[in-house]
Amino acid sequence: MPIEITAANFEKEVLQSDKPVLVDFWASWCGPCRMLSPVVDEVAEEHPEIKVGKINVDEQGELAMQFGVMSIPMLIYFKDGKNVDSSIGVVPKSAIENMIKA
Repeated sequence: MPIEITAANFEKEVLQSDKPVLVDFWASWCGPCRMLSPVVDEVAEEHPEIKVGKINVDEQGELAMQFGVMSIPMLIYFKDGKNVDSSIGVVPKSAIENMIKA
């Protein structure tokens, strides 16, 4: 299951993670976010080698600004605490899997 990421746990859960981390920036009012969410949940279940987290942009505006999130949903893939890949909008599961294989 994806974990909820906030400003309080971002450093520990993402930057200091011993696994790569896929972060889903979303909001409850965002229709495309609701379409992408079950796909992200599937990726989380099927890929235990990565950590998957979700950031609610309405509650975590500073994190959204820090990573230049202008439109959602936005996925950012972190490896060794660095942003190595990202995608904006609803993307197919295969695109997410390609991102995490990099």
